[in-house]
Amino acid sequence: MSKIRSMRGFLTSSIGVSSVGVTCAAALALPLTVPATAAPARPVGGRAVASAVPGGTQSLPLVPLTRDRAHGAASEQGLHRDHVRHFSLVGVVWDDPGTELHGHVQVRTRAAGTGRWSGWQDVETHNADHGADPDTAERASGQVRGATAPLWVGDSEGVDVRVRADDGTERGDGDEGAGDGGRTAGSRAPLPSGLRLELVDPGDDPPPAGPQADVPSTGTLQEAEAAASAVNTDLAPFGATEIPALGRADTEMQLLALRGDRLTEAQRSKPHIGPRPRIVTRRGWRADESLREKGFVYTQKVKAAFVHHTASGNNYRCSQAPSVIRAIYRYHVRSMGWRDIGYNFLIDKCGTIYEGRAGGVSKAVRGAHTLGFNANSMGIAVIGSYGKSKPSSAAVKAIAKLTAWKLGLYGANPRGKTYLKSGGGNLYPKGKNVRLNVISGHRDGYSTDCPGKRLYAKLGSARSTAARYQGR
Repeated sequence: MSKIRSMRGFLTSSIGVSSVGVTCAAALALPLTVPATAAPARPVGGRAVASAVPGGTQSLPLVPLTRDRAHGAASEQGLHRDHVRHFSLVGVVWDDPGTELHGHVQVRTRAAGTGRWSGWQDVETHNADHGADPDTAERASGQVRGATAPLWVGDSEGVDVRVRADDGTERGDGDEGAGDGGRTAGSRAPLPSGLRLELVDPGDDPPPAGPQADVPSTGTLQEAEAAASAVNTDLAPFGATEIPALGRADTEMQLLALRGDRLTEAQRSKPHIGPRPRIVTRRGWRADESLREKGFVYTQKVKAAFVHHTASGNNYRCSQAPSVIRAIYRYHVRSMGWRDIGYNFLIDKCGTIYEGRAGGVSKAVRGAHTLGFNANSMGIAVIGSYGKSKPSSAAVKAIAKLTAWKLGLYGANPRGKTYLKSGGGNLYPKGKNVRLNVISGHRDGYSTDCPGKRLYAKLGSARSTAARYQGR
C-alpha cells in the first residue's frame, strides 16, 4: 500500500472529481513538474516557438442551378470548379443549425496529379444528431452552423457539387435515414439558406517521429499545445505523441492508487478495469491547437460510451488516419463552429485509438457527439461509414479495449445499464432520465441510423469483450 500511496499524488489530478461545465484556463493546465528533457516554460526573450501545422479551409457559396416553379425558390444548388487549392475532405454547411437539409448532396472531385474526375459520391446530409447539447455555451456561441457529414475524397484540386431538394417522396441515400418532416408527396421543402461548400486541406503529414516528445530545447510549445499535452502528463511524458499501453497489473495499480480510499476490500483485491490501450495523442496526429477554443469543459463522470461512425467514407489507408482526423477536426471547428472536435476518441479501421477532444484522455471531458447526452458520457467514432460496410474486427476490438479501460476508471460495467438525463433531443425530452446500455450506439440516444447498422450489430460483441477485459 505504500507504493499505492506514493502514486496517488500524481494520479489524482488525472481523474479527480470535476465540476460540471468548468472551463479550465489553458495556462492553469500546465504540469507542475515537466520532464527534464522538455523545453522550459518561457524561452529566452519571452517568445514561444510555434509548432507550424499546415492546412486550411476554402468556403465557397453555392449558386442556384434550377428553380422550383411552384415556389420560385432554387430547388437545386451547386458549384463547379476545375481548379482550386488542394483539399482532401468536403462538406456542405448552412446558416441555421436547427434546419435540416431535406435532399441529396452529391460531389465528384478531380484528383491532384492525375487530373481524373471521380464518379458522383453521396454526402450524408443528416448530421444534426451530432453536436453540443441545448443550453450549453458551445451551442449558444452564435458560431454553430448546420452541416452535412464530412466526406474524405483524397488529395484533389477540382470539385463539382450539386444539392437537390427532395420532392417529399424520396429518402436520403446515406446511412442516417432522412425523415420526410411530415411533407406530402410532391411537395418540396426549401433548401436551407446560406449553403456553402467547404473544402478542407488537412496539411501534409510530418516525417515519422518516435513515441515521445521532441520538444525543441531552445523554445517551448505554444500555450494551447502545452495545455493539451499537460493534462495527460500523469500517463505519458510532457509532449508525448502517444500514451503507451499498460499491462493489467500496472493498470490495476493506477486504479487503486486513484480510488483506493473509496474501494471496498473486495474491490481492492479484484478491481474491474481493462489494461490501458495505446492511444495516439493530439500531438501525435498533429492537431493545430490554435483552432479550438482555449480551456477544457468537464462533467462529473463517465457513465456511458456512445459509439459512432464518422460517415466520411471508407476510402482511406490507415496511414492516412491522422490526416482524416485533422480534416474532421478542422471541419468541426472552422466549418461547423464547434469549440473542438466533437468526439472524445476516434478509431481507425486498423484498430488504432486516437485522442479526440482535448482535456485529458482519463478525464470526463464534455464532447459534442450525441445531442442531448454529452454530459457524463464519452463519444467514440470509428472512422468510416458502416451502414453497408462491415467494420473491421480490429476496430471492434479497439472499442472493447478502450471502453474496458475508460469505463473501468469510473466503475462502469460494459455489459450493464445506466441512467443519463436527457439534455433535449428528438427521442427524449429535456430532463427525462433515460435507461441506456453502458455501451450504446448513437441511435440509442437520438433518432438516427448512426453508427450504421453493420457497426451497431457489433456492439453486443464489444460489450462482452470489454467486460471480459475487465475481468467480469
